[in-house]
Amino acid sequence: MGRVYDGVAAASDTSIEITFTYRRVRCRERLKLKPTPANLKRASQHRAAVLDAIVKGTFNYAATFPDSPRRLQFAERPGEVITVERYLEGWIKQRKNQLKASTWRDYRKIVTIVIAQFGTLNLTELKRPALKDWLSAMDCGNKRLANIQSPLRQALHDAVMDELLETNPMHEWTYKNKDIIKEDDDVDPFSIEEEGLILKQFIDQVRNMFQFFFWTGLRTSELAALRWGDIDWQRGEFKVNRAKTQAANEAEVPKTEPSRRTVKLLPPAMEALVAQKVHTYLAGQEVFHDPRTNAPWAGDQPIREGFWVPALRRAKVRYRRPYQTRHTYASRMLTAGESPMWVAAQMGHSDWGMIRRVYGKWIPDAQPEAGMKAFAMFNAEKKEGTG
Repeated sequence: MGRVYDGVAAASDTSIEITFTYRRVRCRERLKLKPTPANLKRASQHRAAVLDAIVKGTFNYAATFPDSPRRLQFAERPGEVITVERYLEGWIKQRKNQLKASTWRDYRKIVTIVIAQFGTLNLTELKRPALKDWLSAMDCGNKRLANIQSPLRQALHDAVMDELLETNPMHEWTYKNKDIIKEDDDVDPFSIEEEGLILKQFIDQVRNMFQFFFWTGLRTSELAALRWGDIDWQRGEFKVNRAKTQAANEAEVPKTEPSRRTVKLLPPAMEALVAQKVHTYLAGQEVFHDPRTNAPWAGDQPIREGFWVPALRRAKVRYRRPYQTRHTYASRMLTAGESPMWVAAQMGHSDWGMIRRVYGKWIPDAQPEAGMKAFAMFNAEKKEGTG
């Protein structure tokens, strides 16, 4: 068992946390070191140097921990102002190693938007009325508004924890625009005729991939990460347990637990897999490859820009983004009368509330014979019981 050092602990596989008190504030900072015995000793020595500098009155927080948001709390220059830009830039930089690559990229975009609006403002002057006015002026739906507010709320919460703010102006508050009428989440499925025209534009691997798209309801990022080991040929199904986006260097686990799911292989999807075997099966890794490089797809962007956009143009089919193949799958299943709860599970939703809200108009009304199967079953049991 390795030696234990006061105020030093492994924080992750790639970092060590040191703890110390400065100006009566308990501080925790991470060092980018793997928690090996040698590095734990180095971290202990670094902490000792910090404690020594604090005792001598020479400790400079910003110089010692330049990436730490807490450095702003202990600004050394008289009258120094902590602006929204300065705080958020430090905050997002620190979060890079704590978030998935795709999530961090989205947060980085939001931080840039907030800085453009409030960057020069003193952090302590950022109040709810100003945020409300700004959000209410945005021409977007409530989903987009929520996506903007979520990382900002987290950043301001951390500012409170770091004692840079007394209160979080977004605590237990979310702005929603009640006047915006939702447009069914942009659901615009392809017809079976349009699917045929699109698939005619492809051959071999790419055709297999898009046929699989239309009949599984996968997200582009999920399809790019699908591996042969995920396929259960006997059961006629496959597992979705990773996704690959352009922002990440490798596949990542889905953001939500329901997204990790088992999907049934319908005949067109099974046909596409069987046809794909000759291309990538022996490699035993990703199912679908970029035929231009014979390597797994780097993410969703090459699929869209390299093949999808040109194909729709050649097919003379009105353009919709590849995500509409997912909407196409859902609307077809529901139109055919498949259970909404089954469709929800196939698509990775936690319940069928999303299905009902987004695809409600594709759920057929009750047929004239609806309910008769149940009546026949239970009426027969009743007769047997009285016979």
